[in-house]
Amino acid sequence: MFNSVDSVQTALADQRYIAERSLATAIYLALQLRKPIFLEGEAGVGKTEIAKVLSALLTTPLIRLQCYEGLDASSALYEWNYAHQLLYLRLQEASGTGRDAMRSGLFTREFLQPRPLLQAVEACAAGQPPVLLIDEIDRADEEFEALLLELLSDFQITIPELGTIRAGTPPIVVITSNRTREVHDALKRRCLYYWVEYPSFEKELRIVQTRAPHVEPMLARQVTAFIQDLRALELFKAPGVAETLDWTAALVALDQRELSIDVVRETIGVILKYQDDIETVVKGALPAILDRAKVRAQGVG
Repeated sequence: MFNSVDSVQTALADQRYIAERSLATAIYLALQLRKPIFLEGEAGVGKTEIAKVLSALLTTPLIRLQCYEGLDASSALYEWNYAHQLLYLRLQEASGTGRDAMRSGLFTREFLQPRPLLQAVEACAAGQPPVLLIDEIDRADEEFEALLLELLSDFQITIPELGTIRAGTPPIVVITSNRTREVHDALKRRCLYYWVEYPSFEKELRIVQTRAPHVEPMLARQVTAFIQDLRALELFKAPGVAETLDWTAALVALDQRELSIDVVRETIGVILKYQDDIETVVKGALPAILDRAKVRAQGVG
């Protein structure tokens, strides 16, 4: 449905996702070449949202695999429903079914529980390629990366009891990483890579105005300037765009038209999630940051 990078950028904007041309180019190439796109960057900069937007744009299901330490094949690929299999065996025994017949019906598709990776491959095999989001791959173990290498190479899954299921047309794969650890080069080589930066002041202001169209213009500028200044501090976790939008929504809910010392103190937990960071700001830099934010906001046309 996209015949140019510009059409991708416009479509993203229509879905209220503000993207630089370089990101739109990476997405366009991923769609044209049917290659996974690997998005890396700090938490909260909008990596996961890209998969959601693509699912909406392409009117195709979003299948999400949330990664975590200890993620294994049974959670990512498939597992057998042992409780239903046991019930089946008991029913067959009660009906006097022979062992061979029981065994032949034990490992069938009826008892297979597909997990996200198999769900994506089966959807492709059925002619409905989904968007497959493999979220926060850096949280999973290196063994899981090795499992993904086979899938991303051939887009097929072999189930010993049933055979091989092939995708045919591969799904649209979006892999994200917050870079809490380095992901192996072998995985990155199979993908188009893009580093998602924190947005500039102008871009973040556009995001705020797009996602919160009813916010007072001065408040939107002050919030954006304040968040931009916060990211320059040595914080344990700098606020991302998600926190900017949450804070804007909170301030609108409180009927605020501009920032003040008291309002920032009362709502600081919306944007900072660690007590040490909150103390660094509230007990030290807050007045100066707020003054600079107001000056910068006044200077925006």
